[in-house]
Amino acid sequence: MKFRSTTILCVRHQNKVAMGGDGQVTFGDTVLKVGARKIRKIFNDSVLVGFAGASADALTLFEKFEAKLDQFNGNLSRASVELAKDWRTDRFLRRLEAQLVVADIKLTFLLSGTGDIVEPDDNIVALGSGGPYALAAARALVKHSQMTAEEIVNEALNIAGSICIYTNTNIKIENL
Repeated sequence: MKFRSTTILCVRHQNKVAMGGDGQVTFGDTVLKVGARKIRKIFNDSVLVGFAGASADALTLFEKFEAKLDQFNGNLSRASVELAKDWRTDRFLRRLEAQLVVADIKLTFLLSGTGDIVEPDDNIVALGSGGPYALAAARALVKHSQMTAEEIVNEALNIAGSICIYTNTNIKIENL
């Protein structure tokens, strides 16, 4: 059986950054947890991190990223590149099944174990089971509304939660 969990969405809009995630963790066809916390503020509350995938793997990567951020004095680009290099080349890390979204006031990146460091063209990135639904909703809301970044994240995640069976509407949002 496969664990399925998480929808993470990050939106940079009107000089603000909001990242949110749902709280559902599913094992097969059973909901195990409805209030998981998958978004964190780190580095003196100046960086947001959201994670999806196997929980232990995601938390391991979160800790590794936080160490890289400390090592490079909060330089998000450098910490992201160095984590991606380690993730891709380290025999242990290479086996971890998770993804991270990281953001500060200027930059947003999606990081994966294949060495990807993707900066979204439209300042919106989503991952996890309901990621495509949340991404589509957020893009429409940015284009056709005057909502804030936090309001867009909340509404898009609620839309994803109403469509994706692996996503709920127990949403936690952090802002920069």
